[in-house]
Amino acid sequence: MGLTIMHHTFGATAPSQDHSTFPQINDLARYIRDTKPRYPVSVLRPDVLMDKAREFTTTFPGDVLYAVKCNPDERVIQSFIAGGVRNFDCASINEVKLIHRLMPTATIYFMHPVKARESIYEAYHHYNVRRFVLDSADELQKIVDVLGPVDDLILFVRMAVPKEKVAVDFSAKFGAQPVLAIDLLQRARGYCVKLGVSFHVGTHCLQTQSYGRAVQAALDVITASGVHVDALDIGGGFPANLSPDNPPPPFADYVAVVNDTLARNGQSHLHLLCEPGRGLVAAGGALVVRVELRKGDLLYLNDGTYGGMFEGGPTADLFYPVEMVRVGGAQPSSDLVPFRFAGPTCDSIDMMKGPFMLPADIGEGDWIIIDQLGAYGEISRTPFNGFDQVIKIEQVKVRQKKRVRRVA
Repeated sequence: MGLTIMHHTFGATAPSQDHSTFPQINDLARYIRDTKPRYPVSVLRPDVLMDKAREFTTTFPGDVLYAVKCNPDERVIQSFIAGGVRNFDCASINEVKLIHRLMPTATIYFMHPVKARESIYEAYHHYNVRRFVLDSADELQKIVDVLGPVDDLILFVRMAVPKEKVAVDFSAKFGAQPVLAIDLLQRARGYCVKLGVSFHVGTHCLQTQSYGRAVQAALDVITASGVHVDALDIGGGFPANLSPDNPPPPFADYVAVVNDTLARNGQSHLHLLCEPGRGLVAAGGALVVRVELRKGDLLYLNDGTYGGMFEGGPTADLFYPVEMVRVGGAQPSSDLVPFRFAGPTCDSIDMMKGPFMLPADIGEGDWIIIDQLGAYGEISRTPFNGFDQVIKIEQVKVRQKKRVRRVA
């Protein structure tokens, strides 16, 4: 037996798990107190994911396409299918293969504006993909060259929209400017049975009116093109609840702004699509980390931006809801103060400025539950510096037993 100090055993090896099933728990704080995990713990909440899927699919007056890139874990996909999601936004041929394997009847949209020719061919001929996006004349020509004269192609022209107050501006990399988008609609119309316009306002958008402005810009492009357009894809960008004391607007408010803008322009007949990622999956995941050292307001953790907190670093500088769990010792201070985080690697990029509000007396050996990490968390984990060990569990709701009434 190894030497035990600060609740962990020296010489312990990384946990080995059967990846077909994961331990299921109800009370996360109790799990931490009982197991005192040495390694980061990735938490998935399938019940939460099913509830979010039902919210989106019942609220949105069109097709909800889950953006697979946010979290392609098979348990996530299965939870969304159980919650009513039937359409998927895929950005690579491997994502296409994943969805086709898990749900052969799913409607797959290949929504990366730049695709390999081989991927276009494989998606169409092997996986029944008929829906493709483009934002350039060269990509349109590529699709036409690869597929030839087909009569069931559905194309979307992705346009750039003005920058809004968002965590990451998605029009910086993809999207045709309005003049080019008009030209692309006119060119694409002759090659497809249905034609749509798509945009993305950017990630974690907290202003509902950003969607109203983007929809208006798209409708102006459609009108100027002079061609018949069948559908409007309003993309993703719907936020996670990163600040429970100041929650984002409900999804229904975003939908109301879109519907109002369409109605004012007499375009309510357009078939609507959306591509939620973070807003759909974030609440379904969390991460448990341990404090290894404290220097003032800087907490050194056993996980970081190269692990399950990629977007907490300089890429997006997101902060997350946090809760401290202490095993034994004094009661935590009731005073909450701002902290910064540092991950375990030797890289100075592996830092998160927060602020993360935690008890003033937090220190080595305390654990932190970091919430809303279902999106861009585990999928971004790397083996850099050897810090890739992680324990995976599922947190499920307590099932109440049904009472059976005896009949005399």
